[in-house]
Amino acid sequence: MALRLKSDVCTAATEYGTVLLDQRSGEYWELNPTGTLVVRTLLEGGDEQDAVNALVAEFDIDRDRAARDVATLTEQLRSSGLAS
Repeated sequence: MALRLKSDVCTAATEYGTVLLDQRSGEYWELNPTGTLVVRTLLEGGDEQDAVNALVAEFDIDRDRAARDVATLTEQLRSSGLAS
C-alpha cells in the first residue's frame, strides 16, 4: 500500500537522510538512508514490496530483514499519526 504523509507533516532532506516534522506537535523524526529510501519509494506510489526490493537492491540486506524493516517503519509512521 502506498504511503501518504498527513498534510501537516513536512519533510526536509539532510546530509544523513530525511527529517519529518509534525507541525501539530513540533516533534520530528530523523530517517536514516534506509528509512529515507523506504519512505520515498512509498510516497512515489510504490507498495511495501517495492520498498523491500529497493532496499535489497541498494543495500547489503537480505529480503526477510528488509521486509521486517519496511513493515516496522510503515506501522510506526501510521501509528504515530504522521502517515496514512
